[in-house]
Amino acid sequence: MYHQLMLQPYLTTGIGSLPHENAEAAVALVLETFDIPFWPQLPKVSFREQMIPQYSEGLPFIRVDSEKKNVWVNRSGSDELERFYESCNEQTRIAISENFAEGFHAFLKATKGRRFKWLKGHVTGPLTFTLGLNDYQGRPVYYDEELREVYLMGLQAKVRWQIDALKAKAEEVVIFIDEPIAGALGSTAYIAVQREEALRLLKALAGTIKEMGAIPGIHCCGRAEWPLLMESGAEILSFDAYDYGDTLGIYRAETEAFLKGGGTLAWGIVPTTDAINSETEESLYALFMRRFDKLASLIPAGLLKEKIMLTPSCGTGSLSEAETLKAFELLIRLKESLT
Repeated sequence: MYHQLMLQPYLTTGIGSLPHENAEAAVALVLETFDIPFWPQLPKVSFREQMIPQYSEGLPFIRVDSEKKNVWVNRSGSDELERFYESCNEQTRIAISENFAEGFHAFLKATKGRRFKWLKGHVTGPLTFTLGLNDYQGRPVYYDEELREVYLMGLQAKVRWQIDALKAKAEEVVIFIDEPIAGALGSTAYIAVQREEALRLLKALAGTIKEMGAIPGIHCCGRAEWPLLMESGAEILSFDAYDYGDTLGIYRAETEAFLKGGGTLAWGIVPTTDAINSETEESLYALFMRRFDKLASLIPAGLLKEKIMLTPSCGTGSLSEAETLKAFELLIRLKESLT
């Protein structure tokens, strides 16, 4: 049963990362740009703000070397795991400190005393986290059954803490589960990842978000098996409509069922690659209409229009600040053209 999303069509939000080295400037840009503001992840401020390190703080056996830009698991003979089990339960919150999320803490400061209809946060998904984090032998910790579960528990505890902080400022909180690695599932590199286990992990994290009274979304900027993500319990599916806009049509029945069941599609139509430099307001509008009309030939157009958000295709952390500003401005203009 989905949360009754009271989203008016074409609301805008972002995915997460920005290229800024000044957290206050990044936050100011987000607050003045988007209908649903989000806290910015700032990977250029510190290696600790990248996807996996940012959520590693306080979790057993994870080591971060910011100077060498490396994060790994060293399953030593220490009592870290025992202490984690003793302290972590279904109510546990694990904070993300300013050392690991300067953008988040700057966001909290900038919004002090303010109240919003919507705010958005994000969390690295359990698949990306455990498949992207290796032990000292270079083996993904996903394949260590115990650590796979421990890190899921850790992500759940961190998302509870994040939702608490955002709910103090907003009527509704949206949390995107960022799963870029979902686009590679089924490939040779991840052939041992079973669909049932992947779905269990996603459902567990989405379930925690719902239990906290927030709305789970899920983001993948690749060509994913979309039904897997639609079945995760996420109520918003965020996809790269710029490069992969035609792929939802492959799963027409599942996509229509997702929308009829209360789901929303977040169309990542503004590119966050070098392609941004060659796009204009007119070219993006034309591309969006081609993508939309093709999907509307398979799924009722009215249903698509009722359940639509607009976003960049991914985070803008790899762009320059000027390119990021252009991407955000094009997003605003596209919304104006569509509404």
